[in-house]
Amino acid sequence: MPEVEHLDVVIVGAGLSGIGAACYLRRSHPHRRYAILEARGASGGTWDLFRYPGVRSDSDLHTFGYEFRPWRDERSIAEGPAILRYLRETAAEHGIDRAVRYHHRVVAASWSSPDARWRLEVERADTGERTALTCTWLFCAGGYYRHDEGFTPRFEGRERFRGPVVHPQEWPDDLDHAGKRVVVIGSGATAVTVLPAMAGTAAHVTMLQRTPSYVLSVASRAALAARLRPLIGERRAHETVRRLNIARQRALWRFCRRYPRAARRFIRWTNVRQLPKGYPVDEHFNPPYDPWDQRLCFVPDGDLFRAIRAGTASVATGRIATFTETGVLLESGQELPADIIVTATGLNVRAFGGVALSVDGAPVHLPDTVAYKGVMLSGVPNLAYAMGYTNSSWTLKVGLLCEYFCRLLSHMDERGYNVCRPEPADPGMPTRPLLDFDAGYIQRAIGELPRQGDRAPWLTSTSYHADVKLLRHGSIADPELHLSSSRATVPAGGRARG
Repeated sequence: MPEVEHLDVVIVGAGLSGIGAACYLRRSHPHRRYAILEARGASGGTWDLFRYPGVRSDSDLHTFGYEFRPWRDERSIAEGPAILRYLRETAAEHGIDRAVRYHHRVVAASWSSPDARWRLEVERADTGERTALTCTWLFCAGGYYRHDEGFTPRFEGRERFRGPVVHPQEWPDDLDHAGKRVVVIGSGATAVTVLPAMAGTAAHVTMLQRTPSYVLSVASRAALAARLRPLIGERRAHETVRRLNIARQRALWRFCRRYPRAARRFIRWTNVRQLPKGYPVDEHFNPPYDPWDQRLCFVPDGDLFRAIRAGTASVATGRIATFTETGVLLESGQELPADIIVTATGLNVRAFGGVALSVDGAPVHLPDTVAYKGVMLSGVPNLAYAMGYTNSSWTLKVGLLCEYFCRLLSHMDERGYNVCRPEPADPGMPTRPLLDFDAGYIQRAIGELPRQGDRAPWLTSTSYHADVKLLRHGSIADPELHLSSSRATVPAGGRARG
């Protein structure tokens, strides 16, 4: 039988979460053998994939960036190229870039209890070759959506439109929108980013939305960080601004959830101040749902509102009847002329990168599993995953999950364990969807995702401060986390017979 390479940890995905996980692992367990398997030909994940105009984070980089590496740029609401540069510099500084294996897509992962390891089936995306390797731990950090395609609903008459129809996830390098009329279909974070970015050179850009979103203006620059750096140093300034921004994010979310009517009035008031006098705010910026039922849209320095005031952009609210040869016809009878149509209509959610999981020959059906502390799955041994917050910066939670994972490995090493399997003490525990979020892309996939329970440690926290206590400082020992030892060993040199 051919030899199969064995690693202590395999991390799936070389994006924000995967690079972060590798940094934490290398710092806490420098002697563990690991690799990052990346299906694409470049690192950076989302920030290398998306190339549409103005692509940026809607969270500040003092919280969206890593806790262990200060964000140094002047703009804290940063554009995609700056974020990508930050990720790759971080990987290089920590030696992570040398551990990435590009064009390696994990097709399937099967756990063997007698061997106490995962066997991975890996496809080379560049050659189609299939290979295998084994690992003691599998860490899924590939995000939550398909990288090969975005979501575009069926539009009546699409084939009639004479111009290009472009999804932001598949933005062509040669698309020239200068002097063109553009219709952007959507009202989420991507739409409110694309509109002002294209409006600078387009003849006119219209954001066509079926339902409005809540939109808030935020400052793009971290003035406090710039003032503090000369006084207390870069790292302490980063820590100070990070703590302050975490508190602000949490305060805004709690205010919106506890006082939705007051939050609605406040957001409307800020919109009125930034829009032209007499603008129909309630038609275009007053959603039928409460704030944070879906994620708020943040626009740096009010760039969306500035474009509307300048007359280079506008918003239309209504349902599409059909595409025409020269634009979009709404059910109201209004026609929006267009030379280019952008379908900023969302993502296709895919958990764990679409890897087919099995345990001792039995396929893992994700909806039958329950998330343990938001980092592992019931009944699935030695598997961890990275899933960030939806109500604040994604990376805040991912960092804590990585810390917990490293603490768990240390705990197991100290006691001679090599197998970890979460199991609910109450098999009849009520469950609910993993993500309590009404966004369309989540709702379309809710039946394909794991569940969460109604009590700790099966209740997935959305609070950073609660997770600090649970994941950073809480005890690893837990009667619902079953640790055991297996006699299975790996020969010296990291090769296993397969």
